[in-house]
Parts: sequence; C-alpha cells; structure tokens
Amino acid sequence: MSDEKSFRKFLPWLLWIVGLTVVYFLLRAVFQPYAGGISINGRIIVERLSEIGLFLGAILAGMAAIEIYFYQIFFRQPRHRRAAIWTRIIQGILGLIALQMVVAFFDLTDLFRLPKGAVKNFFLLPSSLFASVKNLFVQIGLGADGSSLISGLILILVLGLLFWLIQRWSVPRHSRLGLAYLLVLPALIGVLFLIIYPFLFEIKLAFSNASLGTQATKNASYGLSYGWENLKTLFTGNVAKDAKFFEVFWRTILWTVINVTFHVTGGMILALLLNRPMKLRGLYRTLLVFPWAIPTTIAAMALRNEFDLRYGFFNIMLTNIQSTFQALSAKTASLVLLGPTFSWLAENIGPVSWKQDPFWAFISILITNIWLGIPFMAVIILGGLQSISHEYYEAAEIDGATSGQMFRHITLPLLRPVLTPAIVLGVIWTFNKFDVIYLITQGGPQEKTDILVSSMYKAAFQFYRYGFTAMFALVIFLILLAFTIIYLRVSGGLKAATE
Repeated sequence: MSDEKSFRKFLPWLLWIVGLTVVYFLLRAVFQPYAGGISINGRIIVERLSEIGLFLGAILAGMAAIEIYFYQIFFRQPRHRRAAIWTRIIQGILGLIALQMVVAFFDLTDLFRLPKGAVKNFFLLPSSLFASVKNLFVQIGLGADGSSLISGLILILVLGLLFWLIQRWSVPRHSRLGLAYLLVLPALIGVLFLIIYPFLFEIKLAFSNASLGTQATKNASYGLSYGWENLKTLFTGNVAKDAKFFEVFWRTILWTVINVTFHVTGGMILALLLNRPMKLRGLYRTLLVFPWAIPTTIAAMALRNEFDLRYGFFNIMLTNIQSTFQALSAKTASLVLLGPTFSWLAENIGPVSWKQDPFWAFISILITNIWLGIPFMAVIILGGLQSISHEYYEAAEIDGATSGQMFRHITLPLLRPVLTPAIVLGVIWTFNKFDVIYLITQGGPQEKTDILVSSMYKAAFQFYRYGFTAMFALVIFLILLAFTIIYLRVSGGLKAATE
C-alpha cells in the first residue's frame, strides 16, 4: 500500500518528465532538417547566458543598492552624534552620485544636453571614474569583458562596505511609512525609466527636425518652430507616401468601431452561452481562448496565406459555393423564382482578390482582427457574468420579468464595471493595432488599408522622419486620451453598479 502511495506521489513528476522528453524529440525531429545553417555549441550557450546573467545581475544589484539605501534612511537611526554626522555624509555622497548618474544617463541618451565645461564634467565624474578603472584593468591585460566584470565587482564591494559601516553605526527604529515607500520604489523606478523618460524624450523629439539627414538626434535642431512645422505637415501634407491624415484618420475610426463592436457583441454572445450549465463547458472555454493565446504574429501570418487568390481557404470555399449555385441554377432553370435567384448568386459569389482590391483587403484585416479579439472580450465578460449573484435573476423571474428585461436591467448594469475598462482597452489596442495590418497587407494596396499607427511606422522606418513621427505619436496619444475621458464621463463607467 505504501509503495502504491509513493508511486502516485511521484506519478505527476514522471508524466512531466516523459511529456517534456517527447516534446524535445518531436521538436528536434521537426527542426533538424533545417538546422544546417545554425551553429550552436556549449561555448556559445554559456556566452549568451553569461551576457543575459550579467545584464540582469546589474539591474538586480542596482535595485538592491537603492532598496538598502532607503531602508537605512527609514529604518536605521545613528547611535550617537558622531555616527550621525558620518552616516549623513556617506548617504549624501551616495545620493549625489546617484543624481549624477541619472543626469549623465539623460545627457548620454540626449534627453537634454549639458553645457560643456565644469557642469558637464561634474555630472560625468562617476562614469568617468568607472571608465578609468576599466581602462586600468584593460591595460593590465584582462580584456574588455573581464575589466567590466572586475570593475563592477569592485563597485559592489565599495557599496557593500559603506552600507555595512552605516549598519554598524546605527540602531533599528520604527517607520510608519517606510515599508510603503520601499515597496513602491521599484515600480516607481521602472515607471520613470520605461514610461516617463521615453514620453519626455518623444515630446522633445516632436519639436525637432530630426531625420535621416540630421543623423537622427545627433545633429538635430529643437524649437517651437520645428514642432509647429511638424504639426502643420501632419494635417496638411502626406503622413506616409501619398496618404493624407484625415483619410487615414476616418479609416482608423471605421476600423476601430467595427472591430470593437464585433468584439463586444461576439464576446457577449459567447460569454452568455458559456455561462449556462452544459456538458464539456470547460473544454469549450479552453477552445475559446486558443485564438487569443496564439501569438498574433503566428496567427496573422497563417491567415495571410488563407487570403491567397488561388490557394487560400476563403477563395477555395467561395469557389465551391459558386459551383454549388451554378449546379442549382442549371437544375432549377425552369422554375420562376429559384432559377434566377441561383443564377444571380452564382454570378455574384465567387473568388475575391483579397490582396489586390482595397475594399477586400480591408475586409481581410477586419476578419483577422475580429477573430483574434473576440476571445479576450468573451473571457472578460464571462468573468463578470460569474460574479453576478443568481438571486437577482430569481427575484426578477418571480416578478415575471422576461429574459430580455433581465439582461437589460440586471446583466448590463452589473457588467458595467467590467465592460467599461474592457471597452476602453479594446479601443486603445485596436486603434493602435499595427501587427495585423503590417503582416497581412503591409498597408496596401496603395495605402488603402493603413491606419494611423501603420502610417506612423512608415513615416519613421521607411521615410526616416523622426521629428514628424514623434509629433504624429503625440497626436494619436491626445486622440485616445480625449476619447477615454469623454467615454468615462458619458458612460459613467467609473461608478459602482449600484449607483
């Protein structure tokens, strides 16, 4: 009996090992014939892993140093006056060095330019000292990678020594808000460098003449006149090659409205169906998530082939349908109504030039994005439906309410806190849905399937108009911000369901 329990205990692990082994050999069998041009060995793997490890280690070490620094400020108190003086001096120097490094990073990445001279030398002092130490180790013969590693270890040891001294000179103390600041600090730093800094840089770039001719930002000029020129060109000139802003803008509105309408409607229908008691409901929910779980790139590239004129699935099906109507038309030619009806259907239903005709090209990207977007909305709405108590429906049923009345007066109001953020996110994501359009039509033919973000991509990476593109992005941001504010106010989406 004990052997049986032990076997059952280790059975999941055994199944995982067997499953992963099978997957490995299957992938190896699939990709082995195409691996002739791939060179990989243990040394290459170790080098790549070490590069990734050093990068992540540097980030973790920096975050740890910042956390320790503020921990000692909030939760440690100097033992006596002399310790307080030395502690504050060390903490002040460390804070100044951190400020210098941040300013030097902003100068290096061209967010702003420090004036040459003493001011710039002062802020570049820490990075200059670190570079000098690296050069010293290079001269010794350690090499670039070895000198960087040794210099980083020395920096960590120096910081560790300073933190250890502060720890020795201090005693614990209580801080009411210290833990909150320590927990928020990593997220704040991430937001600063990943969101606020790029946004500020984009605003600066929008007021410049940066382009391929100015070597991006290296020789670019900045000023309000350049920003006004970019804005004027955006609304009066060509946003990419030949397309105008308002032509692309109204197409983007149409694209967004159609997609979000189908996403919400289709998601609502599927969620209502799956919220009922039924057999294999878990299987249906799993299958529903598949289109959303598949990476968009893979799904879009697969569907792009299905829109092929001769060999695509859609045209094959339309050809078969046309053949069926032709056969029915021949059989019912003598009938008054059916014969002409089938003849008309046979003439008007058939293969479509999905990639050559602008209308059908637009329909093709709509079909793709609707198929990709419905599962997300269905999952969100299904979660909201499951949070609604059945007592409301039971009470309404006793009062004689119909299914439509219950949906209108119970389901929709109680789904409002779920639907509002889902619709806002759906609009923003669809408005900026670049990958589906780029992978299926590339904006063609003749830029007739471009939306604002795909035109912006072309302006940046085909025509290299960086300052113009930054202004373009700011305008898109302001459009979406205005929509979000107006929608939340009109719909009352931030109110509770009972208000």
